[in-house]
Amino acid sequence: MSRTRLRIGGRAVRSAAAALAALLLLTGCLYPGDEQATRPAGIKEAVRNVQSAIDQYMEDTRMLPIKNATRDTPLYEKFVIDFAKLKRTGYMSALPAVSYEEGGHYYFLVIDEETDPLVKLMDLRIAQQINDIQSWVDGYMAAHNGEVPKGDRAYPDFYYIDYERMNKKSPTIVSPYSNAPIQAIVHDNGTVFADYGIDIMQTLQRESNGSAEALPDDLRRLLVDRYDFVPVKGPAYRLAGGEPQAVLP
Repeated sequence: MSRTRLRIGGRAVRSAAAALAALLLLTGCLYPGDEQATRPAGIKEAVRNVQSAIDQYMEDTRMLPIKNATRDTPLYEKFVIDFAKLKRTGYMSALPAVSYEEGGHYYFLVIDEETDPLVKLMDLRIAQQINDIQSWVDGYMAAHNGEVPKGDRAYPDFYYIDYERMNKKSPTIVSPYSNAPIQAIVHDNGTVFADYGIDIMQTLQRESNGSAEALPDDLRRLLVDRYDFVPVKGPAYRLAGGEPQAVLP
């Protein structure tokens, strides 16, 4: 993976970080994913158990027990684990309680499938909320000659959504990283995303300490490397002026 060495800092980042700290104090969580406080009980153990099953399955078969995905499936929705296959072949006797298959809120995914397969979780509540908002935006655009219901600018070509124009209430989307509210944003082309910029910025501030470090081209990877969750329905992010900036994936 191509990486860039950059220094994280600047007044804009410090101001935004201060605003985030105030928000998270109000929500009772100072740092994203603070020591499991925001996670359902047993998630880390479930991920470890599934990872162990995946590793053993691969060692025995040289294959991954994943469901088929199309070329167009987004990166962090792509390789859903086939629990039925793992259970049928004896690699798992019981499925995780937090999994969708057992009535939970998460798909278990594999990332880095060609190099070092890792198990991660996709929050289906966020995916459904973004899908719902997308349907509202699509309906509005169809009825208004392609006009996007956008409000204030969030990033170049990305905007917060004007729910009033669609006669809808703004949904509460909760970050799996901070347990704090995040917003949906819409691109000029009408595509809706979950905005993880504030989570990425907080991770940069916490881990970089203002010093230079190698960063991935797509800053979503910082969240993926540190947490059990993927940034589902999020845009890609690049560093611009010391801050994460959304770009189309």
